[in-house]
Amino acid sequence: MEIPVDLLNGIEEESSRMPINKLISLVSDISNRYRNADDKHISSYEEAIAYISYRMPATFATIYAVLKDIKDICSNINPKSILDVGAGPGTAMWAATSIWNDIEQITLLEKNKNMIKIGKNLSANSNNSSIKNSIWLEADLENLSELPKHDIVIASYSIGELNEDVQSKIIKKLWESAANDILIIIEPGTKIGFSIIKRARETLISLGAHVIAPCPHANECPINDNDWCHFSSRVQRTSIHRKVKNGQLPYEDEKFSYICVSKKHCNMIKSRIIRHPQIRKGHIILDLCTKDGIKKVTVKKSDGDIYKKSRNSKWGSVFE
Repeated sequence: MEIPVDLLNGIEEESSRMPINKLISLVSDISNRYRNADDKHISSYEEAIAYISYRMPATFATIYAVLKDIKDICSNINPKSILDVGAGPGTAMWAATSIWNDIEQITLLEKNKNMIKIGKNLSANSNNSSIKNSIWLEADLENLSELPKHDIVIASYSIGELNEDVQSKIIKKLWESAANDILIIIEPGTKIGFSIIKRARETLISLGAHVIAPCPHANECPINDNDWCHFSSRVQRTSIHRKVKNGQLPYEDEKFSYICVSKKHCNMIKSRIIRHPQIRKGHIILDLCTKDGIKKVTVKKSDGDIYKKSRNSKWGSVFE
């Protein structure tokens, strides 16, 4: 996975608008606010620049990983329109157009004027006409009225910012009023983030949605209350990313939880690896989520092709 060059150039161009020391200070302040669950509001254009400098690459990697997984499972999906709900700087549309390059219509809902402004500036750098011509609407998720219909609706890192008592109401509205086919919800890969996804999953199944990913079934989630289902995406750090975060490693891992549902039937996967495979001498231990619940499976070298496949598998991989 590589971040589009035109997006990277846009981030670099915006970041160059302020001294690096000030950018580092703003990144530190925003990061601390997010980590301590304080006010996450981006209150200035400079803070929006800081946000895209340190968060946009990681969130791009996450959304890209989710959409790639969905495309691999349902190869016949060919969306022509995308609705990004709580769009921030528009990360989801960049990831979506990297997966499906013939998307024709993109609409983004965002309440923060500074995020809309920086999102439009980044879009102007794009080589993709759908991104350049994307429609930005200033909208508060808690006060949504009529929603435009789109083939895929994406709500990434946005449902969790709402009060718990309105989350199910918003999810129901997105499903019934906005999604022609697919609804995707992504949250941080934390215990709290997964609890949001788990409730969303229950709500959507109750409304008749067909689960595509990551689950291999639509039964009650087998993950107990002391655990959480999450995955990880890796993104190469840009030069500005390393500077603002004082990162020593050339990459960053972003943990996330998600649910994807469709209004159409799709071939369900048989199982998914939900922990890092444990590679031992002559065998591999896999933790799998299956239609029959969580299973710990040992694959031996004598199992031939299945063993070879297991060695190439990783946390989050589909396992057939």
